[in-house]
Amino acid sequence: MQTMLGVIGGSGVYQIDGLEGAAWVQVKTPWGKPSDEVLVGRLNGLPVAFLPRHGRGHVHDPATVPYRANIDALKRLGCTDILAVSAVGSLREDMAPGDFVVVDQYIDRTTRRPPSFFGPGLVAHVSLADPTCPRLGSLAAEAARAEGLTVHQGATYLSMEGPQFSTRAESRMYRAWGADVIGMTGMSEARLAREAELCYASLAMVTDYDCWHDSHGAVDVAQVIAVVHANAAAARGLIARLPALLDPNRQPCPHGCDRALTHALMTTPDKCDPELLAKLDAVAGRVLSP
Repeated sequence: MQTMLGVIGGSGVYQIDGLEGAAWVQVKTPWGKPSDEVLVGRLNGLPVAFLPRHGRGHVHDPATVPYRANIDALKRLGCTDILAVSAVGSLREDMAPGDFVVVDQYIDRTTRRPPSFFGPGLVAHVSLADPTCPRLGSLAAEAARAEGLTVHQGATYLSMEGPQFSTRAESRMYRAWGADVIGMTGMSEARLAREAELCYASLAMVTDYDCWHDSHGAVDVAQVIAVVHANAAAARGLIARLPALLDPNRQPCPHGCDRALTHALMTTPDKCDPELLAKLDAVAGRVLSP
């Protein structure tokens, strides 16, 4: 099996550089339209698919991003690994604007996102004890360091509903909870990628100190955009380095990401909903195929 890297670009990252044979393709999914067409090509010889999370021109807010369609589309194209790049606020003094953070844990405070590919007619429970892939996260950190970036490896991401930013009381509470960074999209992708048996790593670009920091004031969109634009080239640079670090011949994930559904399905075959089964052909084909 060949390794294929999927890249989900967040705020400010709407393209990647250096793709050979690059073409935007439409992908039909049973979960609706993805955020945009998917840019496919090869990067340092490795097949790569790039999907802008919010769409080109930033047309989706965090609650309306079609997360299930996005993950399904990347899996349907053959992706085995997903690197998700996003902008976040920092809840820690040492994670400064301009730094990059490899996220490995989440606290979910979202309320309006579809939480699963599964449901009535086919119930499944996957483990999210470790919601990201340590192998892929370590490689992303290695690529970031090679690009000369300041990177923090290991952090808890507070996933809020948005689209508004936090109140000061919320920001201080999240710090007390032990969260390190705050954003609006991470957990919604990570849990679906796990259900789709994809290795998923989150690389977060720090743009601000949220609003807990007395000397930095409230979050300002202009400030966020300025930091994102300043770091967009660096993000594209580390993405370009990642394919060389991946084994082109796909090996079983040492952490079991690609086998997450092995013991997760609960519904007996005779009670499965045929319509839902059909929608899961790409996401869960490994365990549902006869």
